[in-house]
Amino acid sequence: MRFDVSSAGIMALAVASALTTAWWLNHAGARGQAFAATPAAVHAPAHGATARVLKAADGHYWADALIDGKAVRVMVDTGASVVILTPADAARLGLRLKADDFSGSLITASGPVRAARVALETVAVAGTRVDRVEALVVERGLPHSLLGMSYLGRLSSFSATPSEITLRP
Repeated sequence: MRFDVSSAGIMALAVASALTTAWWLNHAGARGQAFAATPAAVHAPAHGATARVLKAADGHYWADALIDGKAVRVMVDTGASVVILTPADAARLGLRLKADDFSGSLITASGPVRAARVALETVAVAGTRVDRVEALVVERGLPHSLLGMSYLGRLSSFSATPSEITLRP
């Protein structure tokens, strides 16, 4: 088994993201129901072609996702429970959010931030498509959108190597 510094960094990021999400769920009083599927969010399997996301020079895996028909640059984050959008990306997708919509709260590397729950019709990365994906829009503090487990967890599998992540519908 080979283990390098890059793998350790990715693992540390994933663990930190998972712990942050767990803390938020516990303190938001939403344990066991935070991301429960609504009747419209039936967990239909992903479909399409296998996709490969190459590792960038900064050590992250960046993908050009097609969300509800519009291109959004996202960082693949296996430690994020859901897809998370920046306000700018949400606006480009046509999501019209009001201050009252930001009723949730989560802890990011920049500190606590309010978030709004949204449903995305489709999320596709290089042809690997998932329909009816749960997501959050953060009010501020996140420099880029994240492709989290509400998408990745619906795939038949995904695997990472030091140079790429493979997504299988």
